Amino acid sequence: MAAQDVLGQTARLASSSALLQVLFRVVTFGLNAFTLRYLSRELIGVVNVRLTLLYSTVVFLAREAFRRACLSGSAKRNWTKTINLLWLTVPLGVFWSIILGLVWLHLLEVPDPSVVPHYQAGVVAFGLSAIIELLGEPFWVLAQAHLFVRLKVIAESLSVVSKCVLTVTLVVLYPQWGLYIFSLAQLLYVSVLVMCYVIYFVIFLGSPEATKKSFPVARVKALLPNFVEDETFVNWKEARLTWSFFKQSFLKQILTEGERYVMTFLNVLNFGDQGVYDIVNNLGSLVARFIFLPIEESFYVFFAKVLERGKTAKDQKQDDIAMAANVLELLLKLVLLIGLTITVFGYAYSQLALDIYGGSMLSSGTGPDLLRCYSLYVLFLAVNGVTECFTFALMCKEEVDRYNFVMLALSFVFLCISYFLTHSYGSVGFILANCFNMGIRIAHSIHYIYDYFKESSHRPLTGLLPSPLLLLVYLVSAVITAFSEVLFCCDKGWMARLIHISTGALCFAATLVTMFCTETKLIHFVRSQ
Repeated sequence: MAAQDVLGQTARLASSSALLQVLFRVVTFGLNAFTLRYLSRELIGVVNVRLTLLYSTVVFLAREAFRRACLSGSAKRNWTKTINLLWLTVPLGVFWSIILGLVWLHLLEVPDPSVVPHYQAGVVAFGLSAIIELLGEPFWVLAQAHLFVRLKVIAESLSVVSKCVLTVTLVVLYPQWGLYIFSLAQLLYVSVLVMCYVIYFVIFLGSPEATKKSFPVARVKALLPNFVEDETFVNWKEARLTWSFFKQSFLKQILTEGERYVMTFLNVLNFGDQGVYDIVNNLGSLVARFIFLPIEESFYVFFAKVLERGKTAKDQKQDDIAMAANVLELLLKLVLLIGLTITVFGYAYSQLALDIYGGSMLSSGTGPDLLRCYSLYVLFLAVNGVTECFTFALMCKEEVDRYNFVMLALSFVFLCISYFLTHSYGSVGFILANCFNMGIRIAHSIHYIYDYFKESSHRPLTGLLPSPLLLLVYLVSAVITAFSEVLFCCDKGWMARLIHISTGALCFAATLVTMFCTETKLIHFVRSQ
């Protein structure tokens, strides 16, 4: 597949995934606002922090390394061996579910049954849901490698909607069921997700469309583990790369979900405070997840397909390296401007957003400060996502192994900083520790990118340098909206709030106009892709 075609399909995948994330986050957000009126903060804290952490940890440890390894390189490969390797995620998921399930049941603090009933059933259900989701991993990787955009959008949309409808129904009719509600909803979510992929490939394989596309898998049976005589069960090169990524993914999971591990294992916050933190965290990460994550996932595939892992810039095809450098530069500029916009306007509108969403329970206390800090953290997330997706797509096995040592040291430092900052600043300390963590990771990725392109004529890191005029407009907007918040928000009535919102809208419009005038190359890229 030509590099330009890959870029076009990758851009469509990223935009479709972004729309999907919008749906997912908006629905989840509305669900949280709804359930807050029926359920306790403690119950929401246990579901959104502890049980979700169990599920995400099992899934991440079991499949992340396999995804990274099996999506690297060309889609033209021995798919029988790749599929065999992917099926190993299931026994690995069973192993982690049992081990971590026992930890969650017997080593961690058990919630008060009168406040959070059916905790044991919740642990079992969320562990089981992780195993069910892993059954669809070969289908997901095959679809992602061939850029099946519509399938991903439909499958995840149906699963999210199904989960939300069941949750709302049970919360209204049987609020006393407690964790049974969220357990059933989680099991329905993963079941619908896997079935969508299975049904699609059952229909697709053997169809005229599959034949026309010369799809590498001809029968549904080929999607199951297959032993081939006189051949190894898996591609050992992929297996070794998977092991390298596995060591890295273990550390990355600690860094990604570090605050939840600290909350879960060190009991620095009670379940009610964990619930509030998670709600504010979801609000803060709304844009980060529905824009930055799809970009990172989709353009990882792009860079891995266009450039060959382990080769220097000189050894790559020069047309491909030029395109990759240009795309990386523009992606860095895009996410940087989105991150700056959220940081600037998030500071002055955090309290208002929390007051509208959750009332005084969220807008009083540390909630506004937590969301303000998260607005800054979003900027770090934006840059880190793109720099790491390029770095991980190009690193060879030896470089991945060396990076694992860096991650190991960083994981230890991060957990220590999280613990001490939380004792000093409460839940805000988690965000400050995450900013430190992301800053170190960005520095490493930037160093890698600089070294990679230093002997070529391409300088993609210039994408991190917005125009001086635009920076000035951001600075003026930050000052004006901060004064507006002091004067008009948030206890002076709705008219004052509308004035504050209007002030922000004018500043935002001025920022957009300046952006369109100064960043013409980026605007053309966004419009064309």
